[in-house]
Amino acid sequence: MGQLTIQPIEDGDVEAVVGLWRRCELTVPHNDPHKDIEFARGGPASDVLIGLFDGKLVASAMVGHDGHRGAVYYVATDPGVRGMGLGRAIMEAAEEWLADRGVWKLNLVIRDTNLAVKAFYESIGYDEEPRASMAKRLGNGG
Repeated sequence: MGQLTIQPIEDGDVEAVVGLWRRCELTVPHNDPHKDIEFARGGPASDVLIGLFDGKLVASAMVGHDGHRGAVYYVATDPGVRGMGLGRAIMEAAEEWLADRGVWKLNLVIRDTNLAVKAFYESIGYDEEPRASMAKRLGNGG
């Protein structure tokens, strides 16, 4: 069996990552995935982690924190290789990335169009917390 390597995204990985997100139906019209990647890579409090299986991109997670809580976005595993523990592995890497920076809690938001993943997150220790999620779009951002 092959080997999974998890590492930060590099310039040459961007198009493959965007393609993975599109295959996993994680992109939405009001978020430009290229801008999201650029923004995440622009500072020390966020990054995009990728999983390579025998050199092929198979997983990703955008990870970051605000100095208080961590968050993950764009958690994806290639549909053709699901069931191999890749989602669990990329989430463990995201949790480790945050823990290494002193972050002690990760908040996770699941779009209502993607609730099928809820069971996966529960299986790796996430619980639903009673919260109201509110948002306001600023400028032309996502």
